[in-house]
Amino acid sequence: MTKEEIRLFLTDLSHAWPNAVTELHYTTPFTLLVAVVLSAQATDASVNRVTPGLFADAPTPAAMVQLGEEGVGEHIRTIGLWRNKAKNVVELSRQLLERHDGQVPGTRDQLEALAGVGRKTANVVLNVAFNQPTVPVDTHVFRLANRTGLGRGKTVEAVETALEKRIPPEMIRDSHHWMILQGRYVCKARKPECWRCAASVPCLFPAKTDRPVSKPPRQST
Repeated sequence: MTKEEIRLFLTDLSHAWPNAVTELHYTTPFTLLVAVVLSAQATDASVNRVTPGLFADAPTPAAMVQLGEEGVGEHIRTIGLWRNKAKNVVELSRQLLERHDGQVPGTRDQLEALAGVGRKTANVVLNVAFNQPTVPVDTHVFRLANRTGLGRGKTVEAVETALEKRIPPEMIRDSHHWMILQGRYVCKARKPECWRCAASVPCLFPAKTDRPVSKPPRQST
């Protein structure tokens, strides 16, 4: 895609997904951080089913440490890798208390030094909680960027770098929300619903799908 095509493509997505925000439920930078950690290899919907109870019992790092791994695990056992996630959530809460006076830090290095926090999680927190122009690359953004030619790469880091270079600066902060929703609900992994795509710029995906043809109702005999 050319620079103008990229701008038009993202403008189309912004119209298709107006006011797009993360679908994870949170109320503070801390609950956002925990929700994003829990969402690794899990759906946002599955995380949203367990976090109301968890955050009611432990809305702060101090309360999370007091709840402990067993208590956290009781809330999140329906999520994949829940034992490891419970351990990380309690440990990162302890680290926040010891290193940052219980506050979520606003720099990448400090975030990635916390238990269970990788680059994507740090990018989400920086973008959503601190309004920084990051491009978190999850499975949906990775797929969409490669399929469309928006930013191709074999690794998450390569795609992130390509997107940061190619997306207009004023669109970077919001663009990943548009791309996530487009990838989750339209440009799906197994069978993309190309006929629903709002983009006016032709993408590079060769196996485009047509709108399903409705079968006529059966005639009674």
